[in-house]
Amino acid sequence: MTNVAKMKIVAQTRLPTQFAEFTLVGFEDPKGKEHVALTLGDITTDEPVLARVHSECLTGDALFSQRCDCGPQLEAAMRKIANEGRGIIVYLRQEGRGIGLLNKIRAYAEQDKGLDTVEANEILGFVADAREYDIAAGMLAELGVQSIRLMTNNPKKLEKLAECGVKVVERIPHRTEGTPHNEYYLATKTKKFGHLL
Repeated sequence: MTNVAKMKIVAQTRLPTQFAEFTLVGFEDPKGKEHVALTLGDITTDEPVLARVHSECLTGDALFSQRCDCGPQLEAAMRKIANEGRGIIVYLRQEGRGIGLLNKIRAYAEQDKGLDTVEANEILGFVADAREYDIAAGMLAELGVQSIRLMTNNPKKLEKLAECGVKVVERIPHRTEGTPHNEYYLATKTKKFGHLL
């Protein structure tokens, strides 16, 4: 794989969940930032692995925010992998599309004034999406994953991973049910990021 961050596995353990018992693998990137992967079954064979590359969203994943669809997407990915009996979730610590938690809260405050997610990031001096996919590529390489079937609605994610040498053999649509609180957010993802919703 090319354009791959050198990732170091620091620790791993079993992680029993309501869906399945995953293996939780802790990584450190070259900048010292921590990321994790959830794996189930043998992901090192030449059969493409069902995968989700998910960027951290504390508000959606842990606090059940309905401003986004992150929590439901994470849960759906865990459920699909459990049903298949094999897969991986690469969980990147890139809160707020890479701007960090506190800046994401600032961006939310700008959205409360009527801006969309892209405009809110830009008014704060950030690019619309600052995520780095070489980290995901490095994690997949370190775990011996040869190719993936990616659960995503984001065509740019496919492109970015491919640029980093990840072999994506299939895109699996990953839609979840919207709420009245995230209609504008989802519309922005479709209009400005080209998400296939």
